Amino acid sequence: MMPDLTWLMTVIRLLIPAIIILAVAPVGMMYLTWLERKVIARIQGRVGPNRVGPYGLLQPLADGVKMLTKEDLIPRGADVLCHFLAPILIVVPALFLFTVLPIGPTLVAAPLTTGLLFFVAVGSVGTLAIFAAGWGSRNKFALLGATRSAAQLAAYEVPLVLSLAVIPLMTGSLNMTEIVQAQQAKWFVFTPWGLTGFILILITGLAEVNRTPFDLPEAESEIIGGFHTEYSGMKFALFYMAEFLGTLALGMLASVLFLGGWHGPFLPGPVWLLLKTFSIIFFAIWVRGTWPRFRVDHLMEFAWKVLLPLALSNLLGAAFCALKGGWIGNIVATALPISVFLLTTQLWLKPRPRPTTAWIETNSQSN
Repeated sequence: MMPDLTWLMTVIRLLIPAIIILAVAPVGMMYLTWLERKVIARIQGRVGPNRVGPYGLLQPLADGVKMLTKEDLIPRGADVLCHFLAPILIVVPALFLFTVLPIGPTLVAAPLTTGLLFFVAVGSVGTLAIFAAGWGSRNKFALLGATRSAAQLAAYEVPLVLSLAVIPLMTGSLNMTEIVQAQQAKWFVFTPWGLTGFILILITGLAEVNRTPFDLPEAESEIIGGFHTEYSGMKFALFYMAEFLGTLALGMLASVLFLGGWHGPFLPGPVWLLLKTFSIIFFAIWVRGTWPRFRVDHLMEFAWKVLLPLALSNLLGAAFCALKGGWIGNIVATALPISVFLLTTQLWLKPRPRPTTAWIETNSQSN
C-alpha cells in the first residue's frame, strides 16, 4: 500500500512560490534602486551610476556588498530588542504582500478568497515596525520620525481602504484573480468610479510607503533620517528594501485592481502586468524627482479634508452606479467626486488670516 503523499505535494506547492518570491523580490528591489537613480539623474541633468558594470548595472550588487560589510552600530542605552527586530518586522510583511498578487490566471502563490483584505491587513503592519525602530533607537529625531509615521499612516490608511472598497462593491469578490477576470471586457480605470479610485490609490499608496512628497517620517532636511537615523549596514538596507518592495507591491496592486492585471493584446499576461507595474513605478520616481515635500500640517489636512471626503463620495457614487447602472449611474459617479473635490480643495486652500502683531504681543505677555 502506497503512503499518502498529499501533504508533501501541498508543501511543495506552497514552497515553490515562496522560494521564487524570496529570490526574485530582493533582486527586483536592487534594480529598482538602479532605475530610480538613473531616472532622477536624467531629470536633474546628471549621469547616475555608470562605473560598476555597463551602464552601472552592477552597482546594486556593489551596494549590497557594501551594506553587508559595514559595521552594525547600536546606540548606547537603546532598546536592543526593538532595534534588532524592527528591520525584520518591516521586511517580512512587505514580502508577504506578493503572495496574493496574481501574475497570471494560475500564477499566484496563495489564491485566497480574501486576498484584498489580506493585502490591506498585512500592509498596515509596517507602522508598528517603524515605530519600534524610532522608539528603540533612543534618539529624539528617530522618535519624532516614528510618531510622524504613526500619524501619517493612520490618516492615509482610511482613504486608501475606502478607495479599495469600490472593487468588492462592484465585483462581489475579494479574490484578486476574480477581480482581474472581471476586467476582461473593460478595465476598471475606464469607469468613473474606477478612475477616481485609481488616482486615490496612487496618492495614498505613496503615503503608505513613505515616498515623496509624503516622506515626512524620514525627512532628511528636518530630522536627519527620521526613524532609521541610528541604523547602519544591513539593518538600514532592510528598511531600504522594504520601501522599494512596498512600492513594487503598490504598482502591482493598482495594476491588478484597476488596469486589468495580465489582460492585454499580443504579449504574454505576465509581461503586460510587469509593464503596467513599472509604468506606475516610473510615475512614483518621477514624482520624487520633481515634487517638493509636504509640510507636516498640510500633509495631515490633505488626508482628512480632501482625500477622505473624495473617497467617501467615490464609494457613494460607485454604490449608486451598481444600483442604478446605465448612463445615469455613470453621470452620478462622475459628478459626485468632482463636486466634492472642488469644494474640499477650495476650503482647504482658502487663505487663513495670519496673527497680527498685537495678537502675538498679547499672547506672549500672557505666557
